[in-house]
Amino acid sequence: MVAEALPRRAIAFVDGQNLFHSARAAFGYQVPNYDVVALTQAVCRSRGWKVAQVRFYTGVPDPADNAHWHHFWAARGRVMRRKGVIVYTRSLKYHYRSITLPDGSDHTVLLGEEKGIDVRIAVDVIRLAHHRAFDVGILFSQDQDLSEVAREIRAIGREQRRWIKLACAFPVGPASRNRRGVDRTDWIGIDRTTYDACVDPGDYRPRRNPKGTTRI
Repeated sequence: MVAEALPRRAIAFVDGQNLFHSARAAFGYQVPNYDVVALTQAVCRSRGWKVAQVRFYTGVPDPADNAHWHHFWAARGRVMRRKGVIVYTRSLKYHYRSITLPDGSDHTVLLGEEKGIDVRIAVDVIRLAHHRAFDVGILFSQDQDLSEVAREIRAIGREQRRWIKLACAFPVGPASRNRRGVDRTDWIGIDRTTYDACVDPGDYRPRRNPKGTTRI
């Protein structure tokens, strides 16, 4: 039996959009207001793990497609980098999709879709595990596409003859529809009290002058 390493070094892999949608479903927040460093510290503190690194991944729209969210994420990224977070972004791709409303009418909406975020997270988890950079990888995501990564991490642990695992941390509240973490990981529910203690007080929305023009 492989002994559990002490102290257990943890790296957080945060899917920014997935975490936002989970927090919105669980607690009703309408903007991504989490502090990823504080959240990682809270999860690690509750488990006796040592934070080794925080990595953040998100899709970002081009300014021509959505100037508001482009500048929001640019500002958030600068702050996170100053805190030591490794930030990875990909451009959102927009396409039109037809949806059927409850009254039976069809409606066309423009949706942004991020490509490659889950793949980038998977690659980084496996790469850093091979480099023995962590003992615990914490996925802040409920994307089941990452379940195969958990299987690979177990294989790496056997090959390296060391204790290593993946955990999955996600907001959960009375309104949550999805209460499942990534399969083959240890699930860690983040309650409202814990989440609220880790809210980022900064306002990253573009400022506007009196005439309503955005100031960058």
